[in-house]
Amino acid sequence: MFGFEEIKKSFLTSLWFMFLTFPIMVIRVNTVQNIVEWRWERMFMIGIGSFFLSFLWRYLLERKELGQKKADLGEVDSIPWNRRIAREPRFYIPALIAICVFVLVFPFTFSLYQTTIMITALIYVITGLGLNIVVGLAGLLDLGYVAFYAVGAYSYALLNYHFGLGFWTVLPIGAGMGLIFGILLGFPVLRLKGDYLAIVTLGFGEIIRLVLENWNDFSFGPSGIANIPRPGLFGIQMSLHQATIYLYFVMIFLVLVTIFVVRRLQDSRIGRAWIALREDEVACQAMGIDKTWTKLSAFAMGATWAGMAGVVFAAKTTFINPASFTLWESIIILCVVVLGGMGSVIGVIFGALTLILLPEYLRAFSEYRLLIFGAVLVVMMVFRPGGIVSPERRIYQFKGTAPDKPKAEASTPG
Repeated sequence: MFGFEEIKKSFLTSLWFMFLTFPIMVIRVNTVQNIVEWRWERMFMIGIGSFFLSFLWRYLLERKELGQKKADLGEVDSIPWNRRIAREPRFYIPALIAICVFVLVFPFTFSLYQTTIMITALIYVITGLGLNIVVGLAGLLDLGYVAFYAVGAYSYALLNYHFGLGFWTVLPIGAGMGLIFGILLGFPVLRLKGDYLAIVTLGFGEIIRLVLENWNDFSFGPSGIANIPRPGLFGIQMSLHQATIYLYFVMIFLVLVTIFVVRRLQDSRIGRAWIALREDEVACQAMGIDKTWTKLSAFAMGATWAGMAGVVFAAKTTFINPASFTLWESIIILCVVVLGGMGSVIGVIFGALTLILLPEYLRAFSEYRLLIFGAVLVVMMVFRPGGIVSPERRIYQFKGTAPDKPKAEASTPG
């Protein structure tokens, strides 16, 4: 229980916060009338707000520690809520039916603007699932992931501009180009890990962006490429609204394919090798797993989905330029994986929908969106470090029967 000591600490925290914000929040110089305005009411509000936030923070930390102690002692069920729901058909079957109905009626019920936002969120779902292979499963920190996204987008734009190739023709080509660039990045960083790997991948992403921005004869520089056609359907002419709905269902199909493939990879032998590499690289190699092939396959598979998502992005916006592929995009995709839950497919989907949809619906707080974004990440990392949906830690058990021991024959004395 909270007592006087906790209240005292929260009170001292509020005083310290009032002192730090005093020059900014209280003093205001009016240059028109040449006077200094003292806004004491703001200091009062900051003091009350910081006191209650500090008190709430301490209370939640104590609850977290108490819950962890009870889970360690076995007094409470330590199984996460998402696993309990997944084990109960009476929960997940109605939920799946409701989600399917919502997905089917969404573009016909909501406006064109809402459908466009949802398409953007689904693109981030694909890129997040691709980065989840590299970061969540293999444990390789990649800060230049947007480079593969740009490779896929420019593959579609340039092949359509020079050769007139359509969306469905370039979609596998864009995925293949992403795979090739993923291997090209994977070779130089085979011996790197941790911060060094993050710095090298960050540099790789910036190199791709600067090349696209300065090589005017190839990528048309900062001017970009316009009039990129949307996905077609057997040559049928569609209006903007019809094309948007069609692209929405194309994205639903691609997301389902991505989820299926990523889950199959996660359960396969290479997926278990990625997880072993993430847990302990030395032990992974000692168990006979080829570390070089495992890292290259992680980079290649992750980049494949980024290249495919880049093709869809170019088809959606019908215009691309290097400004669309900055470092901030890589950070957003990484935050999708971390916030949703590294290694969790459902978590990445929740993370993408949360980070992309909520800012659009909170435009009234547009000046404070980055502040809210940072606060949410801090709270999540403190109270749910595993993400919104923490991945299930799998345990493999051998259930074979031991061979029968031969019975000793009894001997009688002669």
